[in-house]
Amino acid sequence: MVALESARVDAWLWAVRQYKTRSLATAACRAGHVRVNGERVKAAQSVKVGDEVRVRNSGFERTFIVEGILVKRVGAEPASRAARETTPPPPPREGMAVAPLRDRGAGRPTKRERRDMEKLRGH
Repeated sequence: MVALESARVDAWLWAVRQYKTRSLATAACRAGHVRVNGERVKAAQSVKVGDEVRVRNSGFERTFIVEGILVKRVGAEPASRAARETTPPPPPREGMAVAPLRDRGAGRPTKRERRDMEKLRGH
C-alpha cells in the first residue's frame, strides 16, 4: 500500500466524515466555508499532513489538523486518527438570561409575564 502525500480537500473532508457526501463537501468549498491554513480554498486544493483545516458547518466553525491522508470513506475510528480536532470548547452558558418556565397547560402568559419575557429578550 502506497502512503499518499496529499489529497483533495473535498475528498479528505468527506473521508474524515465532516460531510455526508462528497458533493456537499465540494459545495461547502465553493461557498467559502472551508479554509486551509487561513485561506479560502477550492475543492481541488490539496491538503497535506500538518495543514490546518477550518470548516463552517451548521453555523459552527470547527478546526482540524490533518494527521493522515484519506481519499476513501473509512470507519469512524480510522477517520478520527486522520483528523485531530483543535476547536476550542464553547463558552459556558451560565451568564445567559433564562426565561421563566411556565407550567404546561397554564394557558397564555399574562401581560406582566409577557413584558418580563420581552425584557429578558431585550425587546
